[in-house]
Amino acid sequence: MSTPPEKNPDKPRIRVATLTLSDTRTPETDEGGRLLGELLRHAGFDVVSHEILREEPSHVRETVMFICGLDVADAVVITGGTGIAPRDRTIEAITPLFRKTLEGFGEAFRRLSWDQVGPHSILSRATAGIVRQRLVIALPGSPRAIRLATEQLVVPILDHAVELTSGRKVRH
Repeated sequence: MSTPPEKNPDKPRIRVATLTLSDTRTPETDEGGRLLGELLRHAGFDVVSHEILREEPSHVRETVMFICGLDVADAVVITGGTGIAPRDRTIEAITPLFRKTLEGFGEAFRRLSWDQVGPHSILSRATAGIVRQRLVIALPGSPRAIRLATEQLVVPILDHAVELTSGRKVRH
């Protein structure tokens, strides 16, 4: 993946907060969170924060609302908790916050995943939506899924999505 050329140095850069949702990950074992940050930075985005949270829906909602309520990030990208296991509760935590849901994001991710994992791709509940004029994206926690989603979906749409949701011109 190559770094896209800067389009207009006068436009502000896109700021992204990342979250890893896991009951077991630590800073030392958060491979997915590390990869997500590297991919976003390599694509020219500013990763302004990263946090590992337990999959407790009320805490996840509070954190997302806090980030979206401040002017510190234009988007939030979450990894983990999008499957169907009993502790996978990311979707239940964040979708009630969505003012708008981007159904196409999950559909596109599952379509791309099909080529890698076949029918197991339908077990993913990856999604995206708008919270307080901020784009919030929920990805699976596996590094392979993070790489696929970030390179094929997040990076190509992030600048335009932020422009649309925020009403301002941005660059990456």
